[in-house]
Amino acid sequence: MRINSGIVHSDPAILGGEPVFVGTRVPVTSLFEWLEGGETLDEWLDNFPGVTREQAVSVLEDAKALTVAGARTAR
Repeated sequence: MRINSGIVHSDPAILGGEPVFVGTRVPVTSLFEWLEGGETLDEWLDNFPGVTREQAVSVLEDAKALTVAGARTAR
């Protein structure tokens, strides 16, 4: 399975190498933390205007695909 590498990247010079959305300093983990806390995607996007809806949805779709793939291969 190939994850969309054009959406997220890691650079030691940006937040110590924490994965961020390309073109921003917004950590990918912040999206998951906000959603886990009960906030909506729209609320998160309002707070991080440098990230596009397409970027956020792509990360969520990748996470979903990895979760489903992992569940299918576990025996």
